Amino acid sequence: MPKLKFEQKESMSRTEAAARLSAIAEALASDVEFELERRGEKLELNVPDQVRFELEVEIDDNETELEVEIKWSSQSDGLATDSV
Repeated sequence: MPKLKFEQKESMSRTEAAARLSAIAEALASDVEFELERRGEKLELNVPDQVRFELEVEIDDNETELEVEIKWSSQSDGLATDSV
């Protein structure tokens, strides 16, 4: 069981999904600290220079799923949450 789970699921256009991914990519590339916001809550992640990148595609009869995961050890870098 994870200590914290910050999950977002919503329907959007392909263009909106691309813009969301681009914003995440820019934030990861620009600095060590990465911030997410959801319903008045902020999540700050300290991302090290080295991460593990996973890309998975699943194709079933009725649905195709593209999953991107970026993982790193939390022993050297922490995370913090606070309310806005």
